[in-house]
Amino acid sequence: MTLRLTWVQPEDLLGHELAQAYQDNRAPEAIAARWHAAGGPEAPPRAGTSPTPASRYLRALAGDLLDELAELPSGLADAEPTDLGQIRAHCPDWPARPGPAPAPAQAHLEAAWLGRAVGCLLGKPVEKLPLEGIRDLARAGGNWPLRTWFTARGVPDDLLRTHPWNRRSAPTSLAENIDGMPEDDDLNYPLLNLLLLQRHGRDFTTADVARLWLDELPAGRTFTAERVAYRNLLTGIEPPHTAHHRNPFREWIGALIRADVHGWTNPGDPAAAAAAAHRDATLTHTANGVYAAMFTAATIAEAATGHGDIHACLRTGLTVVPPASRLAEAIRHAVHLARTTEDFDTVVDALHTTHRAYHWVHALPNTALIAAALTHANGDFSGSICRAVSGGWDTDSNGATAGSVAGLLTGAPTALPDRWTTPLKNRLATSVADFDGIGFDTLAQLTHRLAHQLTHRETRHP
Repeated sequence: MTLRLTWVQPEDLLGHELAQAYQDNRAPEAIAARWHAAGGPEAPPRAGTSPTPASRYLRALAGDLLDELAELPSGLADAEPTDLGQIRAHCPDWPARPGPAPAPAQAHLEAAWLGRAVGCLLGKPVEKLPLEGIRDLARAGGNWPLRTWFTARGVPDDLLRTHPWNRRSAPTSLAENIDGMPEDDDLNYPLLNLLLLQRHGRDFTTADVARLWLDELPAGRTFTAERVAYRNLLTGIEPPHTAHHRNPFREWIGALIRADVHGWTNPGDPAAAAAAAHRDATLTHTANGVYAAMFTAATIAEAATGHGDIHACLRTGLTVVPPASRLAEAIRHAVHLARTTEDFDTVVDALHTTHRAYHWVHALPNTALIAAALTHANGDFSGSICRAVSGGWDTDSNGATAGSVAGLLTGAPTALPDRWTTPLKNRLATSVADFDGIGFDTLAQLTHRLAHQLTHRETRHP
């Protein structure tokens, strides 16, 4: 049996890097022509690897062309920097440094942890499916507009042959199968960031993130940009070059899903939350991939004050994103659509048309969808996660982030409907450190204690 490791084969990376090069205006036409003339394939549209191995010649050529593509200048570099100082210089409304704020209440944090898990779990069985497949499966289960867990009960076999559930997730994420929260990278990374802050405090570095991953994160639990960066670390490449070297996924969603803890532990200080998310993100991402994490962290930092409405939180999130960047434009467009369009399916269709050139895991469409879902639902928990998941693309990650924000805003786990929280049985599975089987109440306690320690320390040592 041949092992086809996903997200790292040069012949698969090349097609994604060509797409990235077109998107950031690097004029890759000549390199693309050489690749296709040699018989090189397009990027796998949804999977992490092509069906069959490439020849040794194609694999070697792909590696050479990846390096050539990296040398092409980007036409968007001035408007979309990655350096934090340059990002701040591009942001005229960068948030001012406030006075110390109290840590979020433990109940708020438990609702946020639960919300993240519920939203993730809701999206797991339909991850990688096209939008029409998600809609058809939900309708067949009597669950459209989406309002509860997906189920296979009553779904015709011919529809399941056309749009099969996610193979790895269905056994643990359909309504009839849920028995606690299964492992997922969308929950692993917040756990890792708890460890990061416990060990290194607020002043952690990107190198600290890298060392923590090598110590605590199994390589097989990484995907896309994180897997490439992990491989780069093992070959001796140091941050931030780990985000650049043969990493075509550097503007995808991976950094966004790591941002929650930075928001939770910087309540009322979106600038500090964004800066922390930047140090985390630049291990694996650049430009819009980094902005997506900063936007999320700043949004959550505002929500963690306990008195912000969702629209104010999203506006705060935008203050740390360069206004001329593609991500800022995508968020503004999505929020406008959500505010002015009654039917959310119409919003989703418009977003899919606007972002049809981007991969389903790219940060631009997914961040836009999260912002649209939270806006259209007015921050309501069930409405936010159901809209985020029903909009397609990276369904579990979008549901997780929407659930984290909306859960935090509810203020208490008891404010989340029982149909969402009871099946989780207050139990999270993970391969990170000693967290396997931990309860969300315990996670909230740990997070509250950490946030209190960090804010108290800053009060004493400003």
